[in-house]
Amino acid sequence: MPSDHSETGLELRTVSIRLGGQELLAVDLVIAPGEIVTLMGPSGSGKSSLLGHICGTLPAQFDVSGQVVLNGRSLDGCPPQDRHVGILFQDDLLFPHLSVGGNLAFALPASVKGKAKRRMLVENALKNADMDGFADRDPATLSGGQRARVALLRVLLSEPCALLLDEPFSKLDSELRGQFRSFVFEQCRKNRLPTLMVTHDPEDGSAAGGRVINLA
Repeated sequence: MPSDHSETGLELRTVSIRLGGQELLAVDLVIAPGEIVTLMGPSGSGKSSLLGHICGTLPAQFDVSGQVVLNGRSLDGCPPQDRHVGILFQDDLLFPHLSVGGNLAFALPASVKGKAKRRMLVENALKNADMDGFADRDPATLSGGQRARVALLRVLLSEPCALLLDEPFSKLDSELRGQFRSFVFEQCRKNRLPTLMVTHDPEDGSAAGGRVINLA
């Protein structure tokens, strides 16, 4: 991850999101490095809108006040690619025309130079995920759990300073869900990523072991 001497985590300073004059969500929150905070609430309560705002992809028709700060730097007005915020969705969104290794290499920062070095980073990531030797595989040949792991590895290789989880476990069966959930949370803590997870499943929040915020 990019080094930052002021590693203070992700701060949502009195963030309020409105649509058509109606407030969807209001939150004031600090997420420390390596901490996982769970956000729960019914559909339409603004959970995914908040993630979009943090990423910089929220449509212009939403009215937002407050401030998003990551490691002491305000993200307000920054384009998405400059925010160093990773997001993992419920769909893996792997590129079908690229190999597993190609999918992962796509996420590497441009500052990582040299084909050999980029290949080494990809192979090391796969090895750490118990997928050694998968670099040349077609994503279509992977199981659901393997595809989910590759999707997470791709996010991590982009060197985010914070991670957002948007229902990332909802399409996995119960066994895979537990395994992948443990792997995701382990990576969040290992990489000291302040993590905000949106979910409908109370078991996800329990497994994360951190604060759970329930929206009305």
